[in-house]
Amino acid sequence: MRDFIKNTIILLCIGLLLQGCAAKTKIEEFSREDVDLSYITKIAVLPFENHTKDEFAAQRMRDITITQVLAMGLFDVVDKGVVDSALMDFAVEPGKPIDSPILKRLGKRLGVDAFLMGEVNEVGEDRRGSMSFPLVSLTMRLVDSKAVLVLWRASGHKSGYSTMYRLFGISPKDSFEVSMELVRDMLRTIPVSGVKGGMESGGEMPEAGPVVEQGGDNATQ
Repeated sequence: MRDFIKNTIILLCIGLLLQGCAAKTKIEEFSREDVDLSYITKIAVLPFENHTKDEFAAQRMRDITITQVLAMGLFDVVDKGVVDSALMDFAVEPGKPIDSPILKRLGKRLGVDAFLMGEVNEVGEDRRGSMSFPLVSLTMRLVDSKAVLVLWRASGHKSGYSTMYRLFGISPKDSFEVSMELVRDMLRTIPVSGVKGGMESGGEMPEAGPVVEQGGDNATQ
């Protein structure tokens, strides 16, 4: 019995140690408190903006985001090929700002309730002594397709660094793993379950006309 209790305590201590050593995700998020997001069932994930020197970073993050949205069961997602084709028809360059009238027309054409937009702010290395670990920073926002209003926005930062590597010689996570975990952690902050107040399920956002850019701090909140 004593051995059982001792082993249990040891396992608990190891679990707490591993939890404390794990890489942390830093996230700041905004969600509109007067809106119930349960009316959103289908979205389009637009091409992400790329603020890094990695020319393929935005494409990778967009693909990861689409996969995670579907895997988590958050929303139905329009195929990105269909989205990109529609953007070409509207003469919109991928990853560039889109004004309100175009977003409204795009939303109607694709039959979506909202757009998920993103910006890749950083894809690099976190150096710790002689070691380097992948580092990713990302901003995403959910925009209503009719009112062109920001419903949710989050900025996240994650490093692959973990003290477990130093303590136990465990291989650090690669850039893909860090990116996937960051996207998943950020998407978990979308208040899709439960009523935030004000809007009934199946309702619609009121019409509004401010310009929402796909990047920077000019997005309407």
